[in-house]
Amino acid sequence: MDLTLALVIGVVVVALAFDYTNGFHDAANAIATSVSTRALTPRAALFMAAAMNFLGAHLGTQVAATVGKGIIDAPKGSHGLVIVGSGLIGAIVWNLITWYFGLPSSSSHALIGGLVGSALASSSVVHWDGVVEKVVIPMVLSPLIGFTLAAIIMIAILWGFRHSQPAKTNRGFRHAQTVSAAAMALGHGLQDAQKTMGVIFLALVVGGFQHDGDPIPQWVILSAATAISLGTYAGGWRIMRTLGRRIIALTPPQGFAAETAAATVLYTAAIGFGAPISTTHTITSAIMGVGATKRLSAVRWGVAGNIVTGWILTIPAAALVAALSYYALHWMVE
Repeated sequence: MDLTLALVIGVVVVALAFDYTNGFHDAANAIATSVSTRALTPRAALFMAAAMNFLGAHLGTQVAATVGKGIIDAPKGSHGLVIVGSGLIGAIVWNLITWYFGLPSSSSHALIGGLVGSALASSSVVHWDGVVEKVVIPMVLSPLIGFTLAAIIMIAILWGFRHSQPAKTNRGFRHAQTVSAAAMALGHGLQDAQKTMGVIFLALVVGGFQHDGDPIPQWVILSAATAISLGTYAGGWRIMRTLGRRIIALTPPQGFAAETAAATVLYTAAIGFGAPISTTHTITSAIMGVGATKRLSAVRWGVAGNIVTGWILTIPAAALVAALSYYALHWMVE
């Protein structure tokens, strides 16, 4: 087996490992609100989220194209594969660090940061226009839109059900949350599984096994969908506690409003713009939005501030780890 083929296999394995960590790191995004309001039991919620992630991964490849072609240009051959692999290592390490501390950071931005960091370390081309247009601008806009849309939906619910009995209303929204949580999980698969597909495709192109204009192979789609589903089913309980309870004490109507708003933003960004936005940023800001409709003090802004700090650090921290990984792997492999 030659070095290039061995490196391609290694990068694919590391990419699927990242996909798995993405699943358990981001499982909370889809189900934390439903579990905290007791709309679903934790195990049932995880099974549903895993299934919907798998389905969502098959709904398109626009985000995969952005990640695979629009962020960096890696040179062909073993050097390019070391760059891609280093980017993945940076993303995995940051995912594990933020999971350990229960911070709902973005796996998407960790991946982008990792790719950019390894590209800079290797003096490869970074498409800064693509990074700004497809990553930075959506990174700023998606939380703002998620916050605002969730607040609007919550206000509409409060007005529409103002004469209803609270117990009956809560019971109805617990059932509705099953649908909104499924929609959120489907959106997560649509967004996040595609990012891994894009990186695997990039590795195949760099290794000489695919061409830029080729469609993404079916085995890549299936393997990425399976890895993120298995990771989701494994569950990320540390982050689930942060999203489900520590930002605000959610009620079923609030959970429904947050999930519906976040899912809407995810679908619009993926299908309409091919933008790899953060499901974590979107659902977290949506939860803050529904909490703010009650009263501003209902949101634990200290917890929210810690989360936002994690968001700001994600891209540079993953980039730093990726750059160090590149130097180590470059020395060992080439």
